[in-house]
Amino acid sequence: MIHYEIVKNWAFADIEHSFVARDTMLYALGIGMGADPLDEAELAFVYERQLQAVPTMVSVIGSPGPWLRDPRTGADYGKLVHGEQSIRILAPLLPAATVIARNRIVSLTDKGAGKGAILVVLRELREQGSSTLLAESRQVSFLRGDGGFSAESGISDPGPEPLPPVPERGPDIELSLPSLERQALIYRLSGDYNPLHADPAVAAAAGFKRPILHGLCSYGMAAHALLKSVCGYQAARLRELAVRFTAPVYPGETIRFQMWQASAEAWHLRARVDARDLIVLNNGLARVI
Repeated sequence: MIHYEIVKNWAFADIEHSFVARDTMLYALGIGMGADPLDEAELAFVYERQLQAVPTMVSVIGSPGPWLRDPRTGADYGKLVHGEQSIRILAPLLPAATVIARNRIVSLTDKGAGKGAILVVLRELREQGSSTLLAESRQVSFLRGDGGFSAESGISDPGPEPLPPVPERGPDIELSLPSLERQALIYRLSGDYNPLHADPAVAAAAGFKRPILHGLCSYGMAAHALLKSVCGYQAARLRELAVRFTAPVYPGETIRFQMWQASAEAWHLRARVDARDLIVLNNGLARVI
């Protein structure tokens, strides 16, 4: 069973993370950018001339890795599921830089015995030298095997505020983006080497017919949909994006993104895989300036 005090007070060392244009282009290729090499707008994310960084690359910079595997946490790592992801951009992400990543635990919430627990981790990316805050990345994980820990510790934090549902009316914009059969094999080169996304035997043991796409890859594809349909491919305009992961995507599937404008800057988002009649991303909320 997960140990509240140990996890809540987990001390992460600062991570100095350097990335170059090659990393920025590889991330963009990993989320499907550059599918049409003659599209000048997309080429700006996968070619070094006037290169732009996709804002959701913030979600893979400065990750502390699979720290919950440490036996001191008591967590049942095999039952961890990525539940939600969000980013907040305070200064446009450069295509090459060195930043300092600072990770910290925000909350650990007990849903009850047999109901799991919710863990929220916040990562700050700060400018090297000045410590100016550049961006934040927030990950919400659902620990399916760790519900009931508060019966022993007597402590549980309030849960994260839920993301708002999408409007009941029809979407203002719909856009379909295909993924490649080898998409997960490209995306994993940006740092997430979980064999669930590459090894058929590991995927089968986890109950999947084949390796699944990284949730953060479909998250990056959501950013692509917004950049293409709302931002005119101007990366600096996308400042925030939060989504809930509701179903896995298989590489090669086409994702249909649905977007609703709520205000001058706010957009709701949902994503579907029509081939399986599934919502794969939901309760999405973006801020576009």
